[in-house]
Amino acid sequence: MSLAMTGHLAKILNENQEALLEGWLGGMMSRMVRRDKAAEADIRQQATRFIPLVVKAVEKGQTYDFDAPAWSEVRQQLSEMSAARVRQGFSPTETATFIFSLKEPLFALLRQTLSDDPSALATEVTDTGALFDRMGLFTVEEYQRGREQVIMRQQQELLELSTPVVQLWKDVLALPLIGTLDSARTQVVMENLLQKIIETGASIAIIDITGVPTVDTLVAQHLLKTVAAARLMGADCIISGIRPQIAQTIVHLGVNLEDVITKATLADAFLIALKRVGATVTRAEQAN
Repeated sequence: MSLAMTGHLAKILNENQEALLEGWLGGMMSRMVRRDKAAEADIRQQATRFIPLVVKAVEKGQTYDFDAPAWSEVRQQLSEMSAARVRQGFSPTETATFIFSLKEPLFALLRQTLSDDPSALATEVTDTGALFDRMGLFTVEEYQRGREQVIMRQQQELLELSTPVVQLWKDVLALPLIGTLDSARTQVVMENLLQKIIETGASIAIIDITGVPTVDTLVAQHLLKTVAAARLMGADCIISGIRPQIAQTIVHLGVNLEDVITKATLADAFLIALKRVGATVTRAEQAN
């Protein structure tokens, strides 16, 4: 890219910022699926800030390499905008439209300015188009990265919500498990259980797997790891919810649960836990 061509773009951006901004905003607004004043105000503010940053990058860097240091402020704004649009519920297409809508009014100004030099016009349009295409792809990449971060955070929150540790009695905790037990969830289970043991000083923890659909070798190993971790903290574990199918599966898999007390129901496990802590439950006589 020659300095002259870079000068064309910088000059056009500098001398036509207002007209370019209005043409750009008009194109964006016409493509917006949602129309509300708050969204329009945000877009106008972002666009107003964006054009001077592009001018600064072109004049400073004298290059169309979007990955160059001269474009760092532009990349920063696009990254912030993409992350904000993830939170606001915009689609990747709506996010990338912020950049692609600028190409049409910008190309119109290039054609008007360089109408007497077809060769320079063709080169400028090609290189400028490639630059803005790279910007558009960057917004999509940042949008995708932001969405993945949101999904990961939501998954972590769901894991924490799906593994509650409740205190059934003094010194007795219960951990009802529902759904698949994988390595990531096992880690959350152990952390929540151990933290609750520390907080309450419980000596018995009931791990109820009634809501676990299947038990394979991996799930059984995860359960044993949780039991072992609890024992290191001074609490014995009882596994409840052992259905006939699960019992047969565990036997066929050859998983050693001999050192772990298992019960068919949470109620049975609770009674065992009460005996372990020296407590009893009696039925009150009905009043006459």
